[in-house]
Amino acid sequence: MDVKIEPGWKEALKNEFSQPYFEQIVHHIKTEKSQGKIIYPPGKQIFNAFDTTPIDKVKVVILGQDPYHGPGQAHGLCFSVQNGVPPPPSLINMFKELHDDIGFRIPNHGNLTNWAKQGVFLLNASLTVRSGEPMSHSKIGWAQFTDHVIKTISGKKKHVVFLLWGKFAQEKRALIDESKHLVLRAAHPSPLSASAGFFGCKHFSKTNEYLVSKGIDPVDWTL
Repeated sequence: MDVKIEPGWKEALKNEFSQPYFEQIVHHIKTEKSQGKIIYPPGKQIFNAFDTTPIDKVKVVILGQDPYHGPGQAHGLCFSVQNGVPPPPSLINMFKELHDDIGFRIPNHGNLTNWAKQGVFLLNASLTVRSGEPMSHSKIGWAQFTDHVIKTISGKKKHVVFLLWGKFAQEKRALIDESKHLVLRAAHPSPLSASAGFFGCKHFSKTNEYLVSKGIDPVDWTL
């Protein structure tokens, strides 16, 4: 199966694209589209995180659960929304923590492409969702694929910072070799849990301190 994805990732993940489970993902999405269902993000943006952050550039991984399911929001980068779309509550809380942590100036948009271009891999565990139905594609095979992506980063890279926010993301810790990577855990930035340990976690400054200590350029979190 020919998947259109950045060449470095295509090589690193080539064995996955021919697996029966991945072919089932493609079949599932095609079937739903043929039934008139709306799928987010648009087809060309499903692998946007991979296309914007090649594997050789990855230095930070932020793990989300599911793409936004409203019109015009999702564009293939976790927590990020397209220009012109108001930042959702979890992203607003990320900006608040950035402000308190490093003096970040809160922007009037929620497009995180600038982070992705610097090596912040913004990965959702599911890469697609049905319109208006959160987690609707969480059981169609994406988890197997994205777990493999996390293991691939862990195996092929070193000195990557993994930011695991909330119980779901923290369950992925077992996929990461902590002898050569930094794993930072906190509550999810959702309004339901941000006050239970996300606010004050200082993950953004801790990320840059670690990268600099390993001779890696820090992330400019400005948007």
